[in-house]
Amino acid sequence: MFAVVRTGGKQYRVAAGDKIAVEKLAGEAGETITLGDILLAGEDDGLADVAGVTVSAEIIAQAKSEKVIVFKKRRRHNYRRKNGHRQQLTLLRIVSVGKA
Repeated sequence: MFAVVRTGGKQYRVAAGDKIAVEKLAGEAGETITLGDILLAGEDDGLADVAGVTVSAEIIAQAKSEKVIVFKKRRRHNYRRKNGHRQQLTLLRIVSVGKA
């Protein structure tokens, strides 16, 4: 069974055993959480009702993504700004997708 869940403003298609990286969620490594916002669910042959579907996941680690360099420049105005950013992520292993 698979499901499409929304977390952190993004949508992910998940099935049992998948590993995904999502925006930072509260919790420590080893904890089990339930992803609540389920948009779609289904089997191989068709779609299922999302009313009774639950998605549980185990937190593998809290991590940071790759560094993104933000460089701003305005020509002929002697204006340059360099900034870096590393987004915080939570690595999840989907434990189960199924009926409640």
